[in-house]
Order: sequence, then C-alpha cells, then structure tokens
Amino acid sequence: MTNFDDLLAANQAFADQFDSSGFDGIAHAGVAIVTCMDSRILPLEMIGLKLGDAKILRNPGGRVDHATLEALVLAVHLLNVQRIIIAPHTRCAVASNSTETILGRVAESSGKSAAFMDFQAISDQSEALADDVQKVRTHPLIPESVLVGGFIYDVDTGLLTQKF
Repeated sequence: MTNFDDLLAANQAFADQFDSSGFDGIAHAGVAIVTCMDSRILPLEMIGLKLGDAKILRNPGGRVDHATLEALVLAVHLLNVQRIIIAPHTRCAVASNSTETILGRVAESSGKSAAFMDFQAISDQSEALADDVQKVRTHPLIPESVLVGGFIYDVDTGLLTQKF
C-alpha cells in the first residue's frame, strides 16, 4: 500500500466519529490567529476556542508575509474576523538560529545546497513581532476597527503574553 496507512486508519477512526459537518466556514468567534507551524502550539485550545471559531494561519516563525496578509484581508472582509492575534513562540527554531545555521542544517540533511531558499531567520523576535503587527494595522484593506495584537506564546507554560 502506502506509507500513509497509519494516518489513513487514524483518519477513518476520526471520520467514524465526526459530527462537525455543515459548518459555514466563517470565524464564529471573529478571530484570526497567525502563529508558527510548531507542533507544540494548539491555536484554538490556547485561547479557549473550538472548531469553527477562528481562522488559523501558520508558517515558520509565525510571520506576517505577503500570503498571510492576503489571507487576513479575506478573513476580515469575507469570514467575520474582527480580531487578529499574531503569536510567535518561545524556543522557535527560526528565532534561535541564524539563516546561515538553518541553511547549513538543511544542506546537511538534504545533501544539497539550500542557498536559493530564503528562510528568514529572526534575529530579534520582539522587533519582528512589532513589525508584523504594524504591517497588519497599517494595511490599507484592514480597517482600523479590527483589533490587532502581538503576543508571545510560551511553549513551556502555555501562556500568551501580550507585547503589542
């Protein structure tokens, strides 16, 4: 078969108990969360939400890039988002390694140069978060009425600390 058999079996068990059909796709709590792809982060659970409550955008470092901005504009205008949480986290690999280190580790693992990739390591997480919050707050298609907050999620305690 495939190397995905275990995951497909788990999915079948999930589907057998699935009772969430019929959702409309809007963010029922009016929230969007921008965070890292790190598997230690449970975006909905960390703020007491459930399936259907929020739009979740994830990428390395929890950064606001062009694709994230596009998604946030759509979320605000089409999907009921009125509050945006930007939440990178402690002990993040892209915030605790230099670009050179990340490129080296990828090259070592792959056996190929990764120099053509732009991994955008974060040298100052607080400064990067401030920049990302400002990008969203000043975007011409995100109204001033939308609340935008910058937080750090602590992967060791589960706490969010608001910075901006």
